Amino acid sequence: MTTAPAESPGRLLAHGFDGPVEAAPHLWGFGGLHGGLALALLTSSMRGSVPAGAELRTVTARFHRPLTERFDVETSVLRPGTVTTLTARALRADGGTGPEADATATFAPRRPAGAAPVSPAPPSAPPPSACELFTIPPEFVPISTFMEIRPVGPNRPYTGCTEPELTAWIRFTEDDLPPDTSRFLTLMDALAPSYAAVLTDLRHVPTLELTVRPAPGLAQASSPWILLHARTHRADAGGWVDEHIDAWDETGTHLGSGYQLRLVRPPSGT
Repeated sequence: MTTAPAESPGRLLAHGFDGPVEAAPHLWGFGGLHGGLALALLTSSMRGSVPAGAELRTVTARFHRPLTERFDVETSVLRPGTVTTLTARALRADGGTGPEADATATFAPRRPAGAAPVSPAPPSAPPPSACELFTIPPEFVPISTFMEIRPVGPNRPYTGCTEPELTAWIRFTEDDLPPDTSRFLTLMDALAPSYAAVLTDLRHVPTLELTVRPAPGLAQASSPWILLHARTHRADAGGWVDEHIDAWDETGTHLGSGYQLRLVRPPSGT
């Protein structure tokens, strides 16, 4: 196992948000800091104001501009108590106007409620070792050099598929640790946009809003691999895309769900 670089995503997430972050280019997705990584850092900044024993139930981030500069995070508690709701804002360290991104999260302790659990079944998928490696050009998504992606099924981004969906095994390559909450939030944004499966030309489909809701099974994850299935449920002529994502581990345990609001950018030159 090679030694992870000091500014790798895993190392950054391991020590959590403890001050201004440099949105270094090797941590970028399309055009700025990777959205899932930004969501994880915003969530980490809120965790310090949460009561002991409370777990993340849901978090939603809104991305107003690409995070390309050094930024700090300002947090506040909206609703204290057993169920705690907080907000966080990513602000440019040089005092730029307005937040670059903001997030709202709800934390609460786990307690029995007598409710019958319901979770989605995973799609049929061979193990990661039986799937071919898919390499994203690092010039398009630099952070992908820290990830291993092994698609399941025939669909690939920008290949004119019939269905707007993508399925793949994904993991960080810098170590063999199973995903904790921060890693999970990052990996939930690791697939290409599912809408890209029906496109034939390279169009940017950036995220404007990302919601992630971890499931109880995440606490028992023992493998670095997660199986992601993303599907566009709706897209209109204006380019607004509504995407739903689910994740499982290698045993078929559901790890959580995600929802993305994306916007297809016009072709270059228009």
